[in-house]
Order: sequence, then structure tokens, then C-alpha cells
Amino acid sequence: MLYAVHACALGFWGVNLGAVLKAYGLEHIVPYAFACSSIAAFISPLAMGALADERMAPERVLRFLGIGSTIFLFLMYLAIQRGWGAGWVLVFTQIHALWSVPTFGLSTSLILSRLKNPKEQFGPVRLWATVGWMAAGIIISSVLHADKSVASGYAACVTWIITIAITFILPEKKRLELPRARRSIKEVLGLDALPLLTHPDHRVVFITSGLLNMALAAFYPFTVLHLQDLGVESATMVMGIGQISEIITMLALSAVLTRLRLKWVFLAGIGFGVARYALFFLNTSSSLVVGIFLHGFCYTLFFITAQIYLEQRVATSMRARAQALMTLMTSGFGNLLGYLGIGWWRMGCMQDGRTDWPKFWAGMTLLTVAVFVFFAVAYKGRSRDTQETSRLV
Repeated sequence: MLYAVHACALGFWGVNLGAVLKAYGLEHIVPYAFACSSIAAFISPLAMGALADERMAPERVLRFLGIGSTIFLFLMYLAIQRGWGAGWVLVFTQIHALWSVPTFGLSTSLILSRLKNPKEQFGPVRLWATVGWMAAGIIISSVLHADKSVASGYAACVTWIITIAITFILPEKKRLELPRARRSIKEVLGLDALPLLTHPDHRVVFITSGLLNMALAAFYPFTVLHLQDLGVESATMVMGIGQISEIITMLALSAVLTRLRLKWVFLAGIGFGVARYALFFLNTSSSLVVGIFLHGFCYTLFFITAQIYLEQRVATSMRARAQALMTLMTSGFGNLLGYLGIGWWRMGCMQDGRTDWPKFWAGMTLLTVAVFVFFAVAYKGRSRDTQETSRLV
């Protein structure tokens, strides 16, 4: 339930934000609005992960962050609706991101800690988040008819309140009480997770996640705008097609991870990302729909597999921080460089006020191909730690 409602809260505003900003005359700040989450990812996830690992129950941290997310998301959409100007919209978007960005990684760590066999159980559990995200798109387009309306943001606020309520009924997992020594600033901020990057395989997975997210940064802000330029109605609901393949992959993930080496699973995910943008390059509504469908395979096979990888190959005391470090690499470095760089790339693809979409998506395809080549060469997948590790690579 937590995963489904939490993802629904994020999906209500995350998919169609670009369309809403365009409808209210703020299209020029689309890349900067999305980049706010990247800036937040440099500040909050590691600190919250450290807090959840050592000082406070994760469900309490999630509740605390959910309250702030609700308040500032409401102010963000109020600023859009009332025409307070781009400056105020970006201010509230940035403050909201500081509260919101760590939450999904925290939910992931919270749920993984309650699974006896994450490798087999996580896929079916994680698909409920996909269902929640898909439900948000359907409600926005078919029920609220709010593809371009601030009503989608207010619906997200209501769903956040439900998410907060759920944290009160979650049973708190017993925590091992350890002597509380005085901690350094590095530990408080969660930066003691950075040594994970010294492990060759960990480093490649973290770096690839950031690079792949640079290319992925084009998906949500600009696919909706491309669909609208092609005359597709209910673009937000069409974006939910990607969740169909995500559900299929979630259900099959346990079998896939059991039968294939992780390297081939990761490469398959990146490969689907290449095919997705190559289809977008064709610049037809049907090719975009097929490409959106492939997005679910890309996301699940790489990013969900990466979460399971960290859960099984990182020490228990570091897992929340490992997930937070993944958020830093993807939502931080990856998204910040992606949103800003792709925003500038799109400006370079503009002709007479219209986007040259084939040129735009050709650039994204080449970027994803480069990520594929990097991972194929850099990731070795050899056993370095224990016999348990060797079963995973």
C-alpha cells in the first residue's frame, strides 16, 4: 500500500509538470523546474539516509519529509495558478524538492528491510509503485482532465496526506541499539557512504546510473510536449503505457535475475533505452507510443536491478545510505546535468519556435549508446568479496 500511494503522489505532478508550466506561460523554466530535484539530491538524501540508518525509524523520517513535501508542493502549484512569477515558482519547487527527493529511496530501503528474500520478493512488491504511478496518469487524464491544469498538483497534495497517514500504521522494525558516539559532519551528512565508490563494480553501477539518468532526464519533461505537438490528447495517460511494460518486467524480474548474469540484465535495460529514443526519432505518434512502452523495460531492468544489487552487496548498516548515494548519483549528478544540458540541447534544436524533434531525439539516442558501451566495457562482475557475492554476478 505504501509504495502504491507514495508513487501515486509523485505521479500526479511529475509526469505533466512540463505541460502545466507551458499552459501557464512558464515553458521557459521547464528544465530549471525539473533540475530543482537534482540540486536537492546533493543536499538531502544522504543526510536522511544516515538518519534512517542510525538515529530515527525510517517510517518516522518519511512522515516528517512527507509533511514538508505536502506544504511546499501546495505552495508551488498555488504560485503557478496565481501567476506569482517564475521566480516564486522555482523557489517553492526547490524547497519542495529538498523535502521530496529522499522519500522514495527511503520507502525502498524501508520495504527492502522487511523482505526475507529481496531478490525474489522485491519485484512483485515494487510493481505496486508502478501501479500507483500509472493510476495517477489515468486519473489526471480521464477523471480530472487535468493534463494542463494545476488540479494535478493539488491532487498530489491530497495523496501525500494519505501517504503520511500510512506511516502511522506501519509497524516499526526493531532496531539494534548501539552506543551513540559523537559523530562527525561527514557522518551526519551521510558522506561516509562515498567509500562504496572504491569498489570497482559498485563504482561502475553508480556512475552508469548517473549517466543513464542524464539521458532519461529528457523522457518526462519533453515526451509529453512532443506528444502534444503531434496532436495526441490525454498525453499524461499515454505516458502511463510505460508502466505496463514495467509491471510485466517486475513480475518476471526474479526469474530473470536467477537465470542471467547481472551484467546482461543491466545491458538489456540500457539497450531498451537506446531503442526507446531511436523510436522517438521517427517522429510519429505510433513510434512514440511504442517507445514509451519500452521505457518500462529500460527502467526496471537497470534501476530496479541496481536497487536489489545494493541491498544484497552492501553491509546492512550502510544500505539506506547506499540507496541515498544512488539517489545522489541519479537524481543529483545525472538529472542536474541532464535537465540543464538537455534543456540547452533543445534550444539548439528549435527552429521558428518549434522543436526539431528528430534532431533532439537523435542526440538522446547517441548519448544512451555511449552509456551502453561504457558499461559493457567497464563492468566486470567478478566475485571480489564472498561466495555469496559470486552468486550475484
